[in-house]
Amino acid sequence: MSTQRAAGTGKKRGHQHHPRNEGNRRRLALDPDLNLKLSPYSTNNAVVTKVQTTITNENAVIKPIASPQEVPPLNNNVCDTTEVIDLTNCDDDFDEKVSKNQRNEKIRKPRPKSNTKHDETKQEPDQDMCLVYRPEPEGSGQSDQEDPELEELSKLRCTSEMTEVVAEREKRRNRRCADYPGLAFASSIFSSDTLMKFSIIRNELHNIMNTQLKRAESEVAALNRRIQLLEEDLERSEERLATATAKLAEASAAADESERQRKILENRSLADEERMDALENQLKEARFLAEEADKKYDEVARKLAMVEADLERAEERAEAGESKIVELEEELRVVGNNLKSLEVSEEKATRKEDEYSITLKQMEQQLREAEARAEFAERSVQKLQKEVDRLEDDLLLEKEKNKMLADEMEATLHDIQNM
Repeated sequence: MSTQRAAGTGKKRGHQHHPRNEGNRRRLALDPDLNLKLSPYSTNNAVVTKVQTTITNENAVIKPIASPQEVPPLNNNVCDTTEVIDLTNCDDDFDEKVSKNQRNEKIRKPRPKSNTKHDETKQEPDQDMCLVYRPEPEGSGQSDQEDPELEELSKLRCTSEMTEVVAEREKRRNRRCADYPGLAFASSIFSSDTLMKFSIIRNELHNIMNTQLKRAESEVAALNRRIQLLEEDLERSEERLATATAKLAEASAAADESERQRKILENRSLADEERMDALENQLKEARFLAEEADKKYDEVARKLAMVEADLERAEERAEAGESKIVELEEELRVVGNNLKSLEVSEEKATRKEDEYSITLKQMEQQLREAEARAEFAERSVQKLQKEVDRLEDDLLLEKEKNKMLADEMEATLHDIQNM
């Protein structure tokens, strides 16, 4: 363990060689171990405190900077240094700095005698421990170390309180061992058992801190790997988000375009419906006009048939009149003598002829007018029939267009629903 003496530092027997009688007392090994790397993630009860050491020529004074309640946590951003108390026997070579003559002179100094205990408290704190009055020892120097209650209390207390307990125990032990030099044989400021315990505790603390350091480093590495994985997941999520945003923008644009096309088609369908209504009204009017024209045609045809019958009768009468004229002329030629009677008959015949001529002219005029009316009616009927055929073709064409528009709207709505 750490209780081995360094080479060349062998101790001699006798109370004159006791460290208490040396010029410089052995200081506490409170210097921090700079090679020790403490893990900030360690939660074990390591012996960590803030101390400020002041080393004099005769003794070591330990001044705690803060009480155990005022020690800040490890994770605070404070610039104070954290020192680890190394309570090992690391200063065994410090005793060689005092010569034997100085030790002998201090041993030969007369010891003043005092009968009261009050004189002990009035002496200077830096006076030699051999000159201080000490009460009768209550046991051996190892009695405090073997006290289980003090050991339990030292385990439960914080570092600064444990340091105070150790210092008080050492004072009592020094007072007990003052008049019994044999008890101080081969002992330093702490006993070998205490140093062994300190060494064991130090090794355990080193092992615990190394374990905690390795565990913290593994945790940090795992956290770094997890951070990298999370960053990669974040990048992939951002890429998916950008892709989804682009797709959403495209879908929105397509939806807007579909909506615009739908509105255009709706406007077209409304215009087509209005146009179909107008064409249906025109078709109804054309059908009504065609029916009226058919009625007029029937009437004109009936009148034409009557006129033709009248014309036939007039022609028959004309033929009969012509035959009678021929007969009268022949009778006139035969009967030349009966001029007067024939003149009367001729006058009558002339009048009849004139009447027949006028009637024939009137009939011919009426026939021409009837023919003109019939031709106009036929032309009107043909024009109306052509207009009706054109309107029916337009109606069929518009119906086909309307059906195509309805199919396009259904396909567009189906595409929108699928999107």
